[in-house]
Amino acid sequence: MATAPNETDIDDFLAGRGHETDSPGWDESYNKKQCPDCGGLHATEASTCSVCGWSPRD
Repeated sequence: MATAPNETDIDDFLAGRGHETDSPGWDESYNKKQCPDCGGLHATEASTCSVCGWSPRD
């Protein structure tokens, strides 16, 4: 019987084939947060993009 691969095994597999495996996060532009999906700029205390609704996974 096979066992399910753990998350680290999957990340290693994907990283070895050129895929990003880091958790998505805010980009930075000057002194503001920038949404990686739509490029919207927000204050540093923003937790969700007010343009497209994106938020980083916790």
